[in-house]
Amino acid sequence: MNPASPPTERTERHTATLRSSPSDWGLLLLRLTFGLLMAGHGAQKLFGIFGGKGLTATGMGFAALGYRPGKLFAVICGLSEFLGGLGLAVGLLTPLAAAALIGVMINAMATVTGANGLWETDGGVEYSVGIAVVALSIATIGPGRLALDRFFRWGAGGWVEGALALGLGGIAAAIVLSL
Repeated sequence: MNPASPPTERTERHTATLRSSPSDWGLLLLRLTFGLLMAGHGAQKLFGIFGGKGLTATGMGFAALGYRPGKLFAVICGLSEFLGGLGLAVGLLTPLAAAALIGVMINAMATVTGANGLWETDGGVEYSVGIAVVALSIATIGPGRLALDRFFRWGAGGWVEGALALGLGGIAAAIVLSL
């Protein structure tokens, strides 16, 4: 290749994928913040760390909400938050990580916060809606170049990935709520 000749389309595309943009860094910040917060929230339930009550107490709380057996549903919720949060944080299997968080947030809205209106100050759905929308948005936009999913087709995000996250999260929530 002549050094004076312009780069080919293949070369331009290759170098463009190596550069990160402000959008990639913004998505990384968003993914790390929400993903690690949700992973920590799940760790509170599963392991009793970060001020959490642990699995036994969380299981009793779930049983009081009507989830039977409470401890099993506490494990499902805790793992969904923990693994979904970690997946979102590192950008791995992003549509599935988003689906896990969306499903948990739908359940929280349906069983705990929905009757209290919108605002968190009244015990409402504000927090859960925010988490679900962030997860759905990241699945739809894609996790960015600073994510492990950059090597896979779904790493670019898109309508299909967003619909998959929302659909799987909704189906999982409906199954749990119907049990």
